[in-house]
Amino acid sequence: MIQPGATIAAVQAALPLDALENRILLCHATGLSRVQLITRAEQPLDEAQAAQLSELITRRLAGEPIAYIVGKREFFGLDFAVSEAVLIPRPDTELIVELALERLPAQGRLLDMGTGSGAIAVAVAHSRPDATVTALDVSEAALAIARQNAACNGARVRFLQSDWFQALAAGETFEVIASNPPYIAASDAHLSQGDLRFEPTGALTDFADGLSALRTIVDGSPAHLVPGGWLLLEHGYDQAAAVRALLDGAGYTEVQSWRDLAGIERVSGGRVGGGRVSK
Repeated sequence: MIQPGATIAAVQAALPLDALENRILLCHATGLSRVQLITRAEQPLDEAQAAQLSELITRRLAGEPIAYIVGKREFFGLDFAVSEAVLIPRPDTELIVELALERLPAQGRLLDMGTGSGAIAVAVAHSRPDATVTALDVSEAALAIARQNAACNGARVRFLQSDWFQALAAGETFEVIASNPPYIAASDAHLSQGDLRFEPTGALTDFADGLSALRTIVDGSPAHLVPGGWLLLEHGYDQAAAVRALLDGAGYTEVQSWRDLAGIERVSGGRVGGGRVSK
């Protein structure tokens, strides 16, 4: 597809994707930065670069997500390695990080359940070096990626392989528990569309009604939250009312939902009884 000897400028103008994706893949294939694509616009591609770029373009045209092709995605101002073992971090999830940081007291403890790439845990730990951050996931492959991301971003996180609360010590408590669990219903057509086709199914859906993992976390969190501690849950665009009902039914207080940048109720949460941790 891409011919060796063609200049960077000519190749960039001829690539079939949108401008941003063209630039990302061209940077990846050539090893050049965005600025260097401009300053070296007349530099020709060598044979290896042309072959790699052709392969990358073919993969993207087949629908493979850009993040998996280049092996990374930016989240909360940090670079995260990703693979097919983890979900691709999305801007929507930055909301739960912001909410957790607001509610985490000095020297506080946070638990990230179903950490995947480590996006929530690493972003919190990087922003708050004083905090004690624990992250768990049932997938050892996901934890390997998360550990890599913590190390590369200088974030101190304790990682546990765990089926939800199983690996936690009895009586171990946190000021904040945050989770972006599988919440897509098994019958949802979106699972067979777009980027979701390539992402790990078990991290997307609970293979049921979309609420089973959320129920497990809501029911189990009071035993691992300090009095007044917060539980924060990311969920689907149409699940806020159902998640608030779960929280209300389990006796949480100050139950509420927060909207993402698109105006969608994306995170819901509440506090366990007694004490006041933060706002």
